[in-house]
Amino acid sequence: MISRDPEKNFEALWETFYNRYPFFVLRNVDWKKQYDIYRPKVARETSDHELFDIFCQMLDPLNDGHIELKAKLDGDGKTRFFTPEKPPRFYQEFSDRQIKKLFKTTEKTLVANGFDRPTETEAWMLRYCRSETVGYMRILELEDIRKRKLLEALDRIGRDFVTLDGFIIDIRDCPGGDDSTALTIINRFCDQKRVAFHRRTKIGPEDDDFSPLKTWHIEPEGEAQFTRPIVLLTCDSVFSGGEAFALAIKELPYVAILGDHTNGIFSYTLDKKLPNGWKYCLSYQKYFSADMVCYEGKGVPVDIELLNTKADIETGVDPLVTRALEVLTGGCAGV
Repeated sequence: MISRDPEKNFEALWETFYNRYPFFVLRNVDWKKQYDIYRPKVARETSDHELFDIFCQMLDPLNDGHIELKAKLDGDGKTRFFTPEKPPRFYQEFSDRQIKKLFKTTEKTLVANGFDRPTETEAWMLRYCRSETVGYMRILELEDIRKRKLLEALDRIGRDFVTLDGFIIDIRDCPGGDDSTALTIINRFCDQKRVAFHRRTKIGPEDDDFSPLKTWHIEPEGEAQFTRPIVLLTCDSVFSGGEAFALAIKELPYVAILGDHTNGIFSYTLDKKLPNGWKYCLSYQKYFSADMVCYEGKGVPVDIELLNTKADIETGVDPLVTRALEVLTGGCAGV
């Protein structure tokens, strides 16, 4: 039953975060203090717009892109949306239109270095091309794909493995998706069974109120695996499942990560609804690398830092691609 009581809705939102959000210490936010500051601002007469603004102010210091609040407010019929995430450097550098131009520059750079133009595979979210000795695969995202289609695409790409000496995997600007999809792809590049990552889920208000540690693995899958030098291209607009991809593939000793660190929001989202019908979500899981390092709020680090800028569009050359080819040619993967 819908309840528009502002005080009841405030308590529901605050309590959910108190019990399920794992990163108050990491984000340097005292959640009980937030209650003391913002609870007195809410009364029975508080309007929907005022309540939404109070929620935004309370959530803003968390700076977490997996926190979202969406509300259709009475009076104007408009839907308001809020996330406390501060824009990543990549989005500060490039508009949506410029991001498309940047990846056109990537294609031009590949073609100039003897590659075919990247084309869609049986799996719509994988773009693939190759030169005589190097493969290139761009992962647009990691969800909304049937397993059969994904395996068909990976089988086709895998038929080239025996003739390739190096491989570039490009996850720049990947918004995320399913961990299982990420691991299915990595398994085609895996030499032996290895720990991919670990995860715990926040289940209560105390610092140690977590579910038992659960571990995921990568292991060779399919008729062929590519286990020669690989360069992974990343940036700070790689999120969630894309970060799980980076976290897992970095365990392979022949992989070098080039670009910028990933964003630092690994968790699936816990999707909830307030008594008044407003929708919200939050991070509620803590991911760890194979050696139990948590990169939340920092992102998976790179081996070679190199940032795209708008100047790359003007010059018509993607420096991350050219640097990746230098690494592969020089046999420097894994530095």
